[in-house]
Parts: sequence; C-alpha cells; structure tokens
Amino acid sequence: MTDVRPLPPPVLASPWATPSRLELQAEARRFARDEVLPVADELDPRRADFPDGFLDRIAQQGYFGIMVPTAGGGLGLGVFEYCLVAEELARAWMSVASIIARGQGMGTAVPDPDRRAELLKRSAAGRWIGAAGFSEPGAGSDLAGVATRATRTGDSWVIDGRKRWTGFALKADFIQVLARTRDPGPGEPRAAGLVNLLVPKERGSFPPGITGRPIDKIGYHGFTTWELDLDDVRVPAGNVLGEDGNGTESFRAVQHQLNVARVHTAARAVGLARAAVEDCVAYLQQREQFGHPLADFQALRFDLAEMAAAVEQARSFYQAVAHRIDLGERCEREAAMCKLTATEMAVRVTNQAMQLFGGNGYTTEHQVERHWRDARLTTIFEGTSQIQKRIIADRMLPRSPLS
Repeated sequence: MTDVRPLPPPVLASPWATPSRLELQAEARRFARDEVLPVADELDPRRADFPDGFLDRIAQQGYFGIMVPTAGGGLGLGVFEYCLVAEELARAWMSVASIIARGQGMGTAVPDPDRRAELLKRSAAGRWIGAAGFSEPGAGSDLAGVATRATRTGDSWVIDGRKRWTGFALKADFIQVLARTRDPGPGEPRAAGLVNLLVPKERGSFPPGITGRPIDKIGYHGFTTWELDLDDVRVPAGNVLGEDGNGTESFRAVQHQLNVARVHTAARAVGLARAAVEDCVAYLQQREQFGHPLADFQALRFDLAEMAAAVEQARSFYQAVAHRIDLGERCEREAAMCKLTATEMAVRVTNQAMQLFGGNGYTTEHQVERHWRDARLTTIFEGTSQIQKRIIADRMLPRSPLS
C-alpha cells in the first residue's frame, strides 16, 4: 500500500485572498472536517435529520449571520464570504451548507423597524431559522404562477393553498409564504398581486391551519422536505415582507434572493465536486490492481486531472460573480451562468468519481455516492438548468413578435 498524498486545500487567488478571508476559509474547513463530516457519515445513510444541538454549533460559528450587519449581531460580510463558507461546508455535507441560507436575515423585512431589528439579531444568532414556501405542485420554476391565495380580512391575512418543496418546514421558526392577493389586471406583469407573508411557528410543530406530508428524497438528507396544505392560515397584517402595494416588490425580493441563492448553489456544487476529487485522490493511491495502485494508471490520472481542472474553473466563476453582487450589480445573467456551469460540472465530476471507485462507488461504504446524489439535485433546485439557459438567452437575445 502506497503512502497517500493528500490534495492541497483550495486557495484564494489575488485580489480576493485577504487575511480575514483566508482565516474564515481555514476555520470553515476545520469545522466541516471535524464536526460536520462525522455527523454526515453517521446520519445520511439513515436519512436522519440534524441532531438536537447541531444547529447551535453552526450558530456558534456565526454562519447564520454571515451577511447580517454587525449592528444586527452578524459578521457583516458579503455574498463572497457566504459562498466561501458554503463551499467548505458542502464538501462535508451539502445539507449544512444549505441550512445556513435559512438565516442571513431571511424573514426579517417586516414593516415595524423595532421588530425588524429584533428579528435580524435572532436570525444572526440562529434563533430565527426559516423555511421557504415559494414552490407549488403547479408552480416551480414559474414562481409568478403561484396559486396560493392571501385574502385581507380586517387586521389579518388569511392564506389558503398548497406549497411543495418546503425544506425544514417542521423544525423552522417561521415559514415565508409567497401568495397571490389578486389576479393581475390588463397590461400588468404576472407578478402583480403577489405578496410575501411571514408565518411564525414553534419549532417541531405546524401552526393552526397547516398540515404537511414529508417528501421522500433520494438524497439531500439532514432535514425533511415537506408538501404543505394551508387552510385558513391567519397571520397579522404586519407580517408582510417587503410589500410595496402591488406585489412587484415582493417578486423582486424573491428574484434577488434567487440570484444570491444561485451563486450559493454554485458554491455548494463546487464543494461537492471537490469532495469527489479529494476522495478519488485518496482512493486511487490506496486501491491496488494488477500489482499497482490505481494512481499509476495513466487513463485514471488523466480523468482525475480533468475533474480537478473543472472544479477550479467553476470556483473561479462563482467567486467572480459573488464579488460583483457585493459591488451592487444585479448579475441575473451571470448568476444563472455560474449556477448552470457549476452544477452541471458537479454532476459530471461526481459521476466520474463513482466510476473511478468502480464497484465500491456503487455502495454506501464510501462517501462518493452521497456526493453524487446531492450534486444531482443542484441542477434542479433554485431553477433547473433549462431555466438558467432561458434566463441567459433572454438577456442576450430579443424575441421576435412571432414568439
């Protein structure tokens, strides 16, 4: 058996390699290796949720408040640092890289400034973790087509409808629900009449009017994903998030969240692909065939080289787009581009990693099959690859009157 040569950790290229970022990256890598990976290896094969207290450990690291201003109790950093940490966490377990998105000030944009400030501090501390009720059985990629209704009755909103793909809904502190108050009028955008509503709840139970059914997924374990029925769910009128009176601001807020989420997904995909490459580096040196370690065979070495190059390329892309978002650019096309390229890359790389593991890759004895299962999802959520292509093309090409 040959000595195993470890893969060097990824480094930040200039001009992004500041001392504070390198320190943040190193600590996130340590946390992922020492605290996240053992939990993932134990719980993912059992399709189990995060254990009690695990969210507290993530909160103690400050990861729920990476993008929350320091005045609100957060780290006061940007999308770049958020994605930097997400890549490290996803290398161990994508679910942990995902759960930190349920903080970051989500569910805090209420009209009352005092309440907003209090919720922001709770968000940064990991005590205001949310679930997103955006998608529906008939409205996934087309969020403007949501059918869930919100009716104003006195000092309350009454919500009726069905939501799907609502991850972490049971254990969350709130559910953010995208609903329709009215149908758009002639000449209005399809987003007219949409509203974002905050539905507070106790962890471990659904509020009155909400019932749920778990969705049985092939991967992305660590927290349960739900399909929810909302029947006469009542919330105070002050629980509107970012409302401007006609629904377009609510829709824009969701779109901005999706732009950041797509770059975040690209970072998660890079973390998964990197995990596959690193696992292959170790396995190819340990596994022997025909009297040689697999690492001696040229074809396998070339496969690994192509995989590693693809990971580096995708990392550079998502970091460049995250930097531009931090500068205030909208980056809708660029966010779609890096999400498309990184997630499709992750599927190819993790698939090839399973091939390099041979029959052992098709077992649950190694982590590589988990990397593949989770990578496969990245091309679907936050907008499928086909939706990303549509976003990119629509911002490059005008449509003819015949379309």
